[in-house]
Amino acid sequence: MRVVVVGGGWAGCAAALQAKKCGADVILIERTDMLLGLGNVGGIMRNNGRFTAAEELIALGADDLFKIIERCTRHKNIDFPGHKHADLYDVTIIEANIRRYLLSSGIEIKFETRAVDVDVEKNHINAIYLQDGQSIEGDVYIETTGSTGPMGNCIRYGKGCSMCILRCPAYGPRVSLSQRAGVEDILAMRDDGIFGAMSGSCKLDKNSLSEEIRSELDAKGVYITDVPKEDIHPEKLKMKVCQQYALKEFAEKVILLDTGHAKLMTSYYPLENLRKLKGFENVRFIDPYAGGRANSIRYLSMAPRDNTMKVVGLDNLFVGGEKSGLFVGHTEAIVTGTLAGYNAVRSVLGLKCIELPSSLAVGDIIKYENEGKKNKKGLTKRYTFAGSEYFERMKSLGLYITDVEEIKQKVSKLMIDGIFKEKLI
Repeated sequence: MRVVVVGGGWAGCAAALQAKKCGADVILIERTDMLLGLGNVGGIMRNNGRFTAAEELIALGADDLFKIIERCTRHKNIDFPGHKHADLYDVTIIEANIRRYLLSSGIEIKFETRAVDVDVEKNHINAIYLQDGQSIEGDVYIETTGSTGPMGNCIRYGKGCSMCILRCPAYGPRVSLSQRAGVEDILAMRDDGIFGAMSGSCKLDKNSLSEEIRSELDAKGVYITDVPKEDIHPEKLKMKVCQQYALKEFAEKVILLDTGHAKLMTSYYPLENLRKLKGFENVRFIDPYAGGRANSIRYLSMAPRDNTMKVVGLDNLFVGGEKSGLFVGHTEAIVTGTLAGYNAVRSVLGLKCIELPSSLAVGDIIKYENEGKKNKKGLTKRYTFAGSEYFERMKSLGLYITDVEEIKQKVSKLMIDGIFKEKLI
């Protein structure tokens, strides 16, 4: 059996790894020269309900990626406004560690390989076509190409190409394979009716900050200072993808997190204004390069799917990460990608695809998001274990648990502990 995964972000890596663990031959296609995509500028794990989701997935048998993240973590169990017990991994080393693990697991990775079209017949994908005209055939396909780009979308719905980590001008634009196969994309909206949403944070060169700020970041993982009154713009919060950080503190304060670089928790901040702050006199942006003006625009390419992560209307295409819905975050991508990889293999074997139970946060969020985006209001929401509406739902349903043993026992009682370690072939 051959599983073809298109897109090497957190979801694609999780899907490829899970399909390989199930016993399939796996080829992972990535249009850039690096895995992890936005994971290279992310770094936040286990904050709020993401702790529960990570431990549920570990109990289910999908612990591989979390072990690597643990080894690359700079700060553990830190708090910042609205968020508890977060871990911060080092974005400067995480990609190389994940790459080595996937290759050592026997996954074939093709970098700088962009999928641009599909050969589809009677709702069945026979092959995908690459930019150079070659084709790749598989028994089943998993699309985890995200929802940012092509560059024209950032121009149309944002403030232009902000030169982010996705590097569309260098490696070519993302192409929606599900749409090429005849399934119409779903587009997220903002409250004002504009499509898409702006990425929620920037990266600053830590060495361009004062020694005092660097020392505090190294010691505590967090640095917070006031935004001058004339530079407070709460309306920016409505543009953010990451609604878990759309709190007034994130408009009134400059919040930095140490993820190897200094993660600035705002979508953008005019450089001249930022340099007015004490200790920021020499500051410069690393990602996006135009972080003084704008950020990337996301959630413009989601595929309709069922709760097993299979695309509605196609026999052999599964999705994960942002491609699969209004999910925000690395943990959310790993959850959906893992389930997509597992069910992709089951589908080819003729086995019934599984849904994760709603009594677990990892199952409930997949079903809740799928229902939510069926109406216009639902398309303005984002779903994350870390905050906003879904975290409140977790707490109200008793799904938010921080006792690891309790989580293990809960999964064990469902008789699905270790399910993702099963070899199906």
